Amino acid sequence: MKVLLIEDERQLADSIIRYLSGENYVCEHAASYQQASEKIELYEYECILLDLMLPGGDGLQLLDEIKKQHTDTGIIIISARDAIDDKIKGLQTGADDYLAKPFHLSELSARIYSVIRRRKFQNSNILELNELKLDLLAKTVHVHQQEVILTRKEFDLLMYFLGNQNRVISKNALAEHLSGDVADMLDNHNFVYAHIKNLKRKLGEAGCDNYLKTIYGTGYKWEI
Repeated sequence: MKVLLIEDERQLADSIIRYLSGENYVCEHAASYQQASEKIELYEYECILLDLMLPGGDGLQLLDEIKKQHTDTGIIIISARDAIDDKIKGLQTGADDYLAKPFHLSELSARIYSVIRRRKFQNSNILELNELKLDLLAKTVHVHQQEVILTRKEFDLLMYFLGNQNRVISKNALAEHLSGDVADMLDNHNFVYAHIKNLKRKLGEAGCDNYLKTIYGTGYKWEI
């Protein structure tokens, strides 16, 4: 899943990025209000981690901007401002959670997972679609009770499609989801096609119906 960290403290940001990358998140970073505003205008994220004290602007104002542009994105405020008024205002403005600094990185990761699960997967760790079953915690996939071994990218793609069922997703959006904003610097996005081809093959060989459709000239859609 793709996460945006909005945090100006470099050492903390580096620690969070390393930890979340190890937890299989694609983690991008913005160190100021302006950088964050540009990123949320250009890209989509499953979850945004927002510090309230930012160079160039107030985090609560940015929160309002995020909610207007990304209604489906989960937002967790991470801040040293632990005043109850800030918590209440942040949650009322639309944040899903509030985590006061300092915090354990394992707790942050658990809260990110909880927010994404609640927003995308009806607050369940188990996703079932006819013959297909995913365990989000164990990161396993079964078709007709038979385990299907997927790579990290293939599993992430499958989760992304299941979280956006019946929605056409462009190849560019998939590239950004898998690689973050570095996708803009790539000569082509053929790696997306390779991952999707392998995902479809593995699911099909296990007896899964072909829910993943190619919308020629547009992108892909998980169609029920």
